[in-house]
Amino acid sequence: MSNAATRTPSNPWQRLTQWLGSARSQAADVLPVRVGGTEYRQTTATPASVLGFDQALLWVVVALLSWGLVMVYSASIALLGNPRFSNYAPTHFLTRHAFYLVMGFVAALLAFQMPMRTWERLAPWLFGAALLMLIVVLVPGVGKVVNGARRWLALGPISFQPSELAKFAVLIYAADYMVRKMDVKERFFRAVLPMGAAVAVVGVLLLAEPDMGAFMVVAVIAMGILFLGGVNARMFFLIAAILVAAFALMIVSSPWRRERVFAYLDPFSEQHALGKGYQLSHALIAFGRGEVFGVGLGGSVEKLHWLPEAHTDFLLAVIGEEFGLVGVLVLIVAFLWMTRRIMHIGRQAIALDRVFAGLVAQGVGIWIGFQAFINMGVNLGALPTKGLTLPFMSYGGSAILMNLVALAVVLRVDYENKLLMRGGRV
Repeated sequence: MSNAATRTPSNPWQRLTQWLGSARSQAADVLPVRVGGTEYRQTTATPASVLGFDQALLWVVVALLSWGLVMVYSASIALLGNPRFSNYAPTHFLTRHAFYLVMGFVAALLAFQMPMRTWERLAPWLFGAALLMLIVVLVPGVGKVVNGARRWLALGPISFQPSELAKFAVLIYAADYMVRKMDVKERFFRAVLPMGAAVAVVGVLLLAEPDMGAFMVVAVIAMGILFLGGVNARMFFLIAAILVAAFALMIVSSPWRRERVFAYLDPFSEQHALGKGYQLSHALIAFGRGEVFGVGLGGSVEKLHWLPEAHTDFLLAVIGEEFGLVGVLVLIVAFLWMTRRIMHIGRQAIALDRVFAGLVAQGVGIWIGFQAFINMGVNLGALPTKGLTLPFMSYGGSAILMNLVALAVVLRVDYENKLLMRGGRV
């Protein structure tokens, strides 16, 4: 052996490079999987961090939850001056939001413990339970009415919104349905029509509340899973056209929905500024005040009884005012990265021949991404006003709970993927 081969590098950087190179050379291939140009290969040099779940995804969600907690407190502190909330403590909304976060973390831990095969087995039962709750909430005296909408069930000290469970249930059921119908996915009457009928039933119940926003999310989730499951493109575009026509008909046939669209087109007009366009106009004023770097945390003026529902649907407007363009861009990038990462985990599961798990993960990505897109679009004036919360951030116990459960299921998919890639069994 030559002296050059046996000589130990004196430079620390060279020693580190040599060590890393030797670690890679000692790797033993077990199960290579190629996903999107990236090859996943089990090696003896695999770091301990990759043997669990995606920690980067978890920490991004924790950052969003923490930021949301701070912003809910900032946006809701002025509500105490409203006679409706005169008996509430100054930290009422902060305390309740923190309580929902704790409940969500507990539910997420329990959901993470359940293998994906268990979720697949429970899919029809979960869908049936969601349908039952959607029916029960419409019963007079049982469902709780807030602002003219019957969407909540009183469960002791808390209120639960069945439409949030319906989103998750439809996601799980659609993934299970596509796995069962994989052999006949090219046939409209055997594959597409039954799923369309199930979504239609859910849609009728949601519109009876009424909750058109939740119906839109449910429809997009189901369509996305059908498309990713391999449904014929012509059938997919036919369904999409039917849905667009149905939503257009609902808007045209409803006077107050038409008013929202007209207000969206010209929110600052004399006709709409104090009516249907009031929220949107003040949201745009909030973004304008924030400029590039914002007015600082707690410095928002619009939250002082000018912008309604600032701690729920229009939380982004308060973020835009207090953190400016920079804060909004950071938030958008975080959601884009999170959605892309979740879709990547789903693709990895499908590459490992775990179609159900992959479709579930990708369905969660569609859910989070689409709902965040709608909420941001509404706040920024790019879309007509619609009552959808910002995932992981807006005040709302049911939404936070189901968002965290959905994320736990995605982390479970990632955990099982990595377990299989290192030769384990699930």
